[in-house]
Amino acid sequence: MGLFERYLSVWVALAIILGIVMGNFLPDLFSLVAAFEYAHVNLVIAALIWLMIYPMMIQIDFSSLKDVGKKPKGLLLTVVINWLIKPFTMALLGWLFFKLIFADWVDPQSASEYIAGMILLGVAPCTAMVFVWSQLTKGDANYTLVQVSVNDIIMIFAFAPIAAFLLGVSDIAVPWETLLLSVVLYVVIPLVAGVLTRQHLDRKDDHSHLNQFINRLKPWSIMGLLATVVLLFGFQAQVILEKPQIIVLIAIPLLLQTYGIFAIAYYLAKRLRLPHNVAAPACMIGTSNFFELAVAVAISLFGLHSGAALATVVGVLVEVPVMLSLVAFANRTRHWFE
Repeated sequence: MGLFERYLSVWVALAIILGIVMGNFLPDLFSLVAAFEYAHVNLVIAALIWLMIYPMMIQIDFSSLKDVGKKPKGLLLTVVINWLIKPFTMALLGWLFFKLIFADWVDPQSASEYIAGMILLGVAPCTAMVFVWSQLTKGDANYTLVQVSVNDIIMIFAFAPIAAFLLGVSDIAVPWETLLLSVVLYVVIPLVAGVLTRQHLDRKDDHSHLNQFINRLKPWSIMGLLATVVLLFGFQAQVILEKPQIIVLIAIPLLLQTYGIFAIAYYLAKRLRLPHNVAAPACMIGTSNFFELAVAVAISLFGLHSGAALATVVGVLVEVPVMLSLVAFANRTRHWFE
């Protein structure tokens, strides 16, 4: 894992501080950025999100789907955790904390927006970073590729309906047109672009040109992530300075969700008698989030200044240290699966 991935939370924390400082002293700059909007999509944020997502999509090899029938139990675990358990537990925790436990500390409108951001995180399972987690746990790289590829195909069709259902159950109004537009903009188009790019660069199937291109894109992807964080916290600067405890309140249910989902997945993997090199990546896919997609959809649905956008970015802040702790746990318990 490279320097950026290893210390992602540090870079995000620094970007948060920079965003808050700039948002407090340069509010007109952020007002100008907010004005670049069309059909509920902020064009500046959209460009930054594409910078993050496109390099990830290039790494997905859909030719691996021919191996989908091999070791079906691991694939079944991934699908069940990602689409039948995780979104609903995230929605439940969001409602429990922000409608009951934290009800006296957060106004109802903000509480609904924080729940919405958590739901969007829960419906967006990890696409790219899971390859890092798989490598760190000595996972089966080819099988991880199959799991991620299947997951992305399901995401195209399942993300919008599940997100709309859970947001609706939580009494949050969802414009279907905006939600579907977000899926097209931030899943379908980058995915198609990634597939076409991979086919063009990897005709010899030796990955040399492909890897060179991805390495050249990586700095831009990093800049896209950090610039997005700076902008989001710049837009939220006044709220955060007035109520800094909000970050902690959002982080608490996110932490419980992450550790809880991993515990469920790890237990089921052991009961299914999966080999550790399949079990560990399967659990990591279900535990981590495709936060780039969640951030983009939160902005499109609820706006740059919304609590939903803030909640998705807090997800970035807590994810990497938590996932590294789970990697360490999975490595220490490898003997459970022997």
